[in-house]
Amino acid sequence: MLISGVIPTLTTERLILRQWRDSDREPFRRINADAAVMEFMPRRLTAEESDMLADRIQRRLAERGFGLFAAELRETGSFIGFIGLSAPAFEAHFTPCVEIGWRLAREFWGSGYATEAAYAVLRLAFLSLELPEVVSFTAALNVRSQRVMERLGMVRNTKDDFDHPLLSAGDPLRPHVLYRLAWVD
Repeated sequence: MLISGVIPTLTTERLILRQWRDSDREPFRRINADAAVMEFMPRRLTAEESDMLADRIQRRLAERGFGLFAAELRETGSFIGFIGLSAPAFEAHFTPCVEIGWRLAREFWGSGYATEAAYAVLRLAFLSLELPEVVSFTAALNVRSQRVMERLGMVRNTKDDFDHPLLSAGDPLRPHVLYRLAWVD
C-alpha cells in the first residue's frame, strides 16, 4: 500500500511517470489549449485554468500518493502530458470509483505511449493500491480513447453507458461510455 505524501515514480521502456515540475506548466498549457487534444472535453483551457489544473493534480498526488502523473520521454526528458488515476468528483451509478485517464500532446499520439504508460499505472492500481477495479470513461464520440481502453483489456457493457452529469442536455459530449477492468488474481 502506498503512503500518503510519498509519490512513486513509474518507469516503462520509453517513459517516466513522475511528480510534476514547474517546467511542465508551459507544455501543459499548450496541450490544454490545443483544439485537437481537447476535442472531447467541454472546452480548451486558458493558461490560468491549465495552471490551476496542474496545481490540483499536484495536491492530489501529494495527498494520496497516486494520481495523474506527469509523463516524460526517457530519451529526451520531454514532458508529453499526463496519465494516471483519479477519483471522479461527480455522482453516477458507478461512483465512487478510481478512473484511469490520460491526456497527451498531439505530436505523441499514435506511438503507443498512452497504452504503455497505462499498463504501468494499472500495475500500481492493482498490485500496490490493491484496488479491485479501475474504470475509464470518455465521450461516446471519442473512439481513439476507447481503442486505448480496449487495448488495455478493459471491457464495455453498454448498460454502464451514462450521460455525464456535469454536461448539459443536448451537449454532444454528454453521452459517455464506461469501460471496466477488474483485478484477477
